[in-house]
Amino acid sequence: MGSAFRRTNPAKAGSDDTGEDGIDTLGARVLTADRGDAGVRLDLVLRRHLADVDAATRTQVQLWIENGHVTVNGVPVHRTAARAAAGDVVTVTLPPTSPRAVMAAENVALNILYEDDHLLALDKPAGVVVHPSYKNAAGTVLNALLWHARGWPCWQRPSLVGRLDKGTSGILVVAKTAPIHAALQRTMASSEAEKDYLAVVYGRVKTVRGEIALRLGHDPLDRRRMVASSSVGAPSLTRFERLACVAAPRAGLSLLRCRLVTGRTHQIRAHLAARNWPPVGDAVYGDPRWTTIADPALAAALRAFPRQALHAWRVAFSHPVTHRRVLLEAPLARDFEGLLTAAGLYLPALASAYS
Repeated sequence: MGSAFRRTNPAKAGSDDTGEDGIDTLGARVLTADRGDAGVRLDLVLRRHLADVDAATRTQVQLWIENGHVTVNGVPVHRTAARAAAGDVVTVTLPPTSPRAVMAAENVALNILYEDDHLLALDKPAGVVVHPSYKNAAGTVLNALLWHARGWPCWQRPSLVGRLDKGTSGILVVAKTAPIHAALQRTMASSEAEKDYLAVVYGRVKTVRGEIALRLGHDPLDRRRMVASSSVGAPSLTRFERLACVAAPRAGLSLLRCRLVTGRTHQIRAHLAARNWPPVGDAVYGDPRWTTIADPALAAALRAFPRQALHAWRVAFSHPVTHRRVLLEAPLARDFEGLLTAAGLYLPALASAYS
């Protein structure tokens, strides 16, 4: 279905004061409609992408559209029933009453993996929230980025390209301007981008490599969870490769490299759980299978692991300005590395992963 909106250059849509899937100091969010949004009503598209915003109820989102707070490809849209097309750049300006509309710069150290005049990449530790929320109004990655950017030219403002859950460690890519952000979004959504995660999961994964192509949608009983289905939800694709596997009687443990082809909320976690390979430590999509492990020391290590065992490990993409291939890698988080060692997955996994 074609778009109902006049299409402009996405790199020029919106303003330099907005950031993808995140609130900046002016309270704006910029997102790019993907294939799962094609032909879907604009209010439903916004609700899906603003699932982390407590105020984004269906009624409130419809009011934002009707009151002119939403533009598509730089053009104001006032009809909630307007349909989106893949690639549409949607900007929503949240009212000042939103708890996320104002963000303070905070002097918190960032582990910068790469930085140039156009973008940067950082290594996010587990336990740190990326975007402000009602319960986490401060101490987020974006608060720290605003401090890091305090000396940037006035036309630059950090905006995240993608996101990581609080319990996931690893690479986050950040654009410094709206045009670079839009270009990176297109690049990251293309087949040439590579986004690889490492996951320690329960279960003896017998398949060396494969893919999970289950649709994902919000659990109607708990909006914080995603439900995998063969027929309901947004099309989603995760490719995986088994790097190592140990018996760990009576549960089994495996180390997987997972490549995101689409980028849905909780995609890897929900997909792996649907295959009965939940990540170790995932209280939302897994269960405490450490109780079935016969080795007391290993069971204790699994029990003590404080988060889902998921690490955003590598990303590769074409630089939006130089067009050179950029390959970035986040070192293993200390707790993740310790888990691999305790499980006996560490050395063979690294030998395979780096080959």
